[in-house]
Parts: sequence; structure tokens; C-alpha cells
Amino acid sequence: MTGNKYKTSRDESEGEILPNKLGLKTKDQLEKAELEGFIYAYKVLFDKLSPRTKFDLKYILKMHKLALNHLYAFAGKTRTVNMSKGGFMFPPALALDNALKEFNETVLTNLPKSYESEELLIQCIARVHAELLFIHPFREGNGRTARLLANLMAAKAGHKLLDLENFSKEKFDEYVKAVKLAANRDYSLMEKIIRSLF
Repeated sequence: MTGNKYKTSRDESEGEILPNKLGLKTKDQLEKAELEGFIYAYKVLFDKLSPRTKFDLKYILKMHKLALNHLYAFAGKTRTVNMSKGGFMFPPALALDNALKEFNETVLTNLPKSYESEELLIQCIARVHAELLFIHPFREGNGRTARLLANLMAAKAGHKLLDLENFSKEKFDEYVKAVKLAANRDYSLMEKIIRSLF
């Protein structure tokens, strides 16, 4: 969920520029460093992608660390702050361990080793993508991590990459709504969005 910056409670707020290992002071510098980290993670993870790659919670934490470890001390770790965006409150930090455990056990460990149909792949990518964005486990980099994972899932299944970056305003609003619907285990709208990218 891109756009406006996250909001945290007043006593947890770190300001617009998150504390970082590189001592960067401007939003532009920080965004460039984050982008460079994710470009690096894409290269490493796609180079290592194989039929044996297992998309579990450990893998997702590794993805995040690989992308942002050069920049943030929290890379690869779950957030410790409560966050909201556009009036939508993500699950509280204290509930993250349970939410991620359930996500790993009920969604990630049940992903098929291979897909007998494109529709099943769409459904699996949509569910993982919507749940991961709804849980929002990281202080920063949730959307990019979720989009990277969606593309790794597609590539592992022999499918082309998905363009999850360039939504129109209308499509972006639909995307945000699809993430919110994951709170009720409703993935139909996210499936529609993913299907439109196949």
C-alpha cells in the first residue's frame, strides 16, 4: 500500500525519516537506498529460485533482511510499533506473532509444490499477497516484499512476472480494498486483480 506515509501512535513515532544505518537525512535519499536494496534482493532471490524453493515465514523474513539490512536495524524482524494508513489500522504489534504463525501454518505451508491450473496459481498468489499486506509485519517495506514474493511465486510456477507497481488511482483504490477484505478471509477482489495481470 503505497502513497501516504504510515501513522504510528505519538509515543512510537519516528518521524518521516526512519533512523537508518547510513545516516540518510532526506526522503529522496532513503527511497533511493530502499529501492537499491530491493533491486539487489530481486537479483539474489531470482538467481537462487528453484523448484525446491519453499515460501514460508522464514523465507519472507530473509527476503526483507536481504533487501533492507544495509539500511535498517529492523530488517528481517517484525515491527514493534502499531501502524495505520489512510485510517486503516493494521493488526497491533502484540498480535503479530500469532497472526504470522497462523499465516505460516494455514496459508504458506499449504501452498502446492506445483500448480495444475493457472487459476489455482492466481488463487494462491492472491491469498498470500492479501494476507501478507493485511498483516503488515514490517516497519517498512511490506508492499515491496509482498510484490517480490508474488513475482517469485509466479516465476517458480513458470509464469511471467506480474506488474503490481503501476496501478491507476482507480485500480489502487481497488487494491487497498482487496487488502482490507483479507481481514474477513475474502480474497475474491485480490484474485480479480491478480487475474487481470496474468
